[in-house]
Amino acid sequence: MNDVSHTLAQALHQAHTLGLARIDAQLLLLHTLGRPDAGRAWLLAHDTDALDDTLHAQFIALCQRRAAGEPVAYLTGRKEFYGLPLHIDARVLDPRPDTETLVDWALDVIAPLPAPRVVDLGTGSGAIALALQSQRPTAQVWAVDASSDALAVAQGNATRLGLPVRFEQGNWLAPMEGASFDAIVSNPPYIASADPHLAALTHEPLEALASGADGLEDIRAIALQAPRHLAPGGWLLLEHGYDQAEAVRALLSAAGFSGVESRRDLAGVERCTGGCWR
Repeated sequence: MNDVSHTLAQALHQAHTLGLARIDAQLLLLHTLGRPDAGRAWLLAHDTDALDDTLHAQFIALCQRRAAGEPVAYLTGRKEFYGLPLHIDARVLDPRPDTETLVDWALDVIAPLPAPRVVDLGTGSGAIALALQSQRPTAQVWAVDASSDALAVAQGNATRLGLPVRFEQGNWLAPMEGASFDAIVSNPPYIASADPHLAALTHEPLEALASGADGLEDIRAIALQAPRHLAPGGWLLLEHGYDQAEAVRALLSAAGFSGVESRRDLAGVERCTGGCWR
């Protein structure tokens, strides 16, 4: 049997010395303890509990991987998005809280419709499509991704959550030929291929991040394809980079969309841009 030599509080302090944010360290410790749903308040109430050497070594190894840039979601295999517990791994992008802004907006535009038809392009883990389906059970929601690996993750999440999202493999709207939607939503790649920020994202799939010289290659493609697939009054809603709102508004206006506007995320950044097809 291993000697008990650390408390939970001491382990969290060690994580801090490695440079981890407190919430990251807490999530990794709960994962190590096999209590992912116990919550951070549980850790505070048990900070003097003992952590044996084996679990301590596992925790420190996870902290070192996190300090090297690996997302917490990949280390724990889970991430909560819009209240849904998703299984996440390196085959898909780690869902960001900022993307919940896109879900909120999509729910707004489909709110008046009894059975809206919605498609999520580049679904990855399925986060957006599953959030929409969970909030609007009467909606018909499709999710598209070019990656079979990503679709495997998304379909697994849909099955676990019991949500009837329909999945198609292909590039953007190509597999939805002839279909019409009340809303098309997407969090596509939007980082310029030479952007130095990509160096800090090496653990995530590059094809889900980079999009040509200016980062707008995929957004252009979606904006050009979307009008053939939108019902009158339907909306195209796109997430984009912190400094791309003006450029995306110009793209949508040039493509013939009306009512083009942007919405801000919780940090006040113009994170999403959309337009209506009339």
